[in-house]
Amino acid sequence: MNGDPSQFEEPILQLRREIEALTAEEGSEQGAEIQRLREKLTRVTDEVYSNLTPWQKTLVARHPARPYTLDFIGAVFEEWTEIHGDRKFGDDPAIVAGFARLKGKACAVIGHQKGRNTKEKVYRNFGQPRPEGFRKALRVMKLAEKFALPVFTFIDTQGAYPGLGAEERGQAEAIAVNLREMAGLEVPIIVTVIGEGGSGGALALGVGDRVFMLEHAVYSVISPEGCAAILWKNPAAAQDAAAAMKITAKDLKKLGVIDEIVSEPSGGAHSDPEAAAAILVPYLERALKELQKTKGNLLPEERYKKFRKIGYFEKG
Repeated sequence: MNGDPSQFEEPILQLRREIEALTAEEGSEQGAEIQRLREKLTRVTDEVYSNLTPWQKTLVARHPARPYTLDFIGAVFEEWTEIHGDRKFGDDPAIVAGFARLKGKACAVIGHQKGRNTKEKVYRNFGQPRPEGFRKALRVMKLAEKFALPVFTFIDTQGAYPGLGAEERGQAEAIAVNLREMAGLEVPIIVTVIGEGGSGGALALGVGDRVFMLEHAVYSVISPEGCAAILWKNPAAAQDAAAAMKITAKDLKKLGVIDEIVSEPSGGAHSDPEAAAAILVPYLERALKELQKTKGNLLPEERYKKFRKIGYFEKG
C-alpha cells in the first residue's frame, strides 16, 4: 500500500518539471515546445483524475495542498468574523466557526480546519475535533437560528479526536447533541464535504438540507485503514476496504447520502484552490435561494424526510 499521491501523479509531476525547465529558457522553439507540453499535461491530468480508484481518491482528499475550510471561507465569503470558545471548557482550533456574508447575505459558517505545517497541524490537532469544538459549532448554530441566518458547514476531518481528555469531557455526547440539534434547526443548513469526511466527527456537522460533495472528496463511517484493521486485521488492506466501503462522491450520490457532486478543477482542488472555490459558489447560492422559499418551522420535517430516504435495499 502506498499512501503518497505522488505515485499516480508522477506523469503529471514530470510534465510540470519539464515545463518549468523550459520556461526558464528563452527562444521561440522552447515556446512551441512549452505549448505542446501544456496541452499534453491537460490530457494526461484529465486521464489520470478520471480513473482514480477509491483509495487514490482518499489520498487526493488528504492532499497536503488541498484547500481547507479557511481557504474556502476566504475565497467564497466576505466579512468573516470568527467566534471562539464553547462557554463551557475552552476553544478548539480543529473547528472554526463564525459569521460572514455570501454575496452580501449574512450567514454562519462552520468547518473542520487542518494545518499545513507541523506547528499548524499540532495547533489544529490534525483537524480532529474535541467536544468543545462541537459545542462551539452548536453555539454558533444556535446564534444563527436566533437571528434567522442560514448555516454553511464544511466537512474535512479523519474523525473526532479519540483521546482520553476528549472522552472525559463527553465526546460522544457532544456529537449526539449536535446531531439532534441540527436535525431540528429552523434555518437552512447547507453542508459541503470538501476533503475527508470521517465518522461521527464529520456527521456532527453533516445534518443538512443540502449536502454537496467535492468530486474527489471521500465520506465514510471509518477510515479505510481503520476498516481494514477491523475486518482484515491488517491496515495494509486499506485499498480493498476503500473499494468496498462506497466512500466516493459517485457512490454516495447513488445511495442518496449526498445531493450533488461538485466538480473540481483539472488535477483536483489542490491544483487550483481559487478555481475550486469559484466552482462551488453557484451551488451554495442556488441551494440557499431554494431553501429560503421554505418557512423555517417546516425545515426540520423536510430534513427528516430527506435523511429517511438515504440508502436502498438490494434483492438477493
